Amino acid sequence: MSEISTKPYLIRALHEWCTDNGYTPHLAVTVDERVVVPREHVKNGEIVLNVGRLATHKLQLGNEFIEFQARFGGVARQISVPVDAVTAIYARETGHGMAFEAGPSAVAGTGVAPDSPVVDDAAAVESQENVLSVSRPQLSAVPAGETPSAPSDEGPDDTDPAPSGSPDRGRPKLTVIK
Repeated sequence: MSEISTKPYLIRALHEWCTDNGYTPHLAVTVDERVVVPREHVKNGEIVLNVGRLATHKLQLGNEFIEFQARFGGVARQISVPVDAVTAIYARETGHGMAFEAGPSAVAGTGVAPDSPVVDDAAAVESQENVLSVSRPQLSAVPAGETPSAPSDEGPDDTDPAPSGSPDRGRPKLTVIK
């Protein structure tokens, strides 16, 4: 019998943490033929999904699939995402969360497990080796006591770029941790 991946458990834990703290959990997903999402919302092979309790109906965070109903442009849609297609789960308001390697094809031959988390804890950063620099979200650590600014609905401010790790219109600017 093979061991069950830790990835779905980490996703559920971070979803609960976001909810308990009043944050809005978002999933970054690499879209392939197995992912059932509105294709018109897919950009560069990725989609970010709001999986907060107010945005979803019948949310099931299973070991193999994440499934729920959500409205896109006022139309209810059934969403189905294989857990191995999830590349990150994070709080929209702070950018805190965890990034993962995408499915097996993204890390073939690297020696890195497909569901290896990229932790946003500064103490764990030094122990993380072999983190790939592929085009996927990776979270940066925020020093203790420092609170990132919340996103503004007024749009980006060209005079003061957003700090690393802070969200920019629903998707955080994530940096590589090594």
